[in-house]
Amino acid sequence: MESDRSPFSITEGVGQADTSKKGDGHMTATERITELLYRNLQEVFGEGDAARRRAAIEKFYTDDCVLYIPDGAFVGYDALDKLAGELRATHPHFVYTPHGEPQALHNAGIVAWGSGPKGEPPAYTGLDVVVVRESRIAELYVFLNPKLSAA
Repeated sequence: MESDRSPFSITEGVGQADTSKKGDGHMTATERITELLYRNLQEVFGEGDAARRRAAIEKFYTDDCVLYIPDGAFVGYDALDKLAGELRATHPHFVYTPHGEPQALHNAGIVAWGSGPKGEPPAYTGLDVVVVRESRIAELYVFLNPKLSAA
């Protein structure tokens, strides 16, 4: 007899992480991860004001955070702030738009996004993967989608 249970289902209480714990304020861990994914797009990478961007970085990230992008790894507030500011300067009129709903799983989350001029199709898309520690982003992995080739 075939079971209709997912191969990933876990017997309640056995080896299961408690993702219902309250993280930041009155939020569950899942709610906090979702909030971090959305706010990181807008308030860090989408922010043109350097002071507001830096304040968001210090609020959303651990001081030993690591950002992984195709060009390398960047460690700490200063490196993240410099990279986000330089990226923003190259595309000051671009906005970041989530594509679909973010997903949170234990201490990690993902969100797909697109970036381009407001109201237009995205010039590029990607996927952010975060690892959260103590309600803040400890690691951010940014995957850029390859451009589709004409068939």
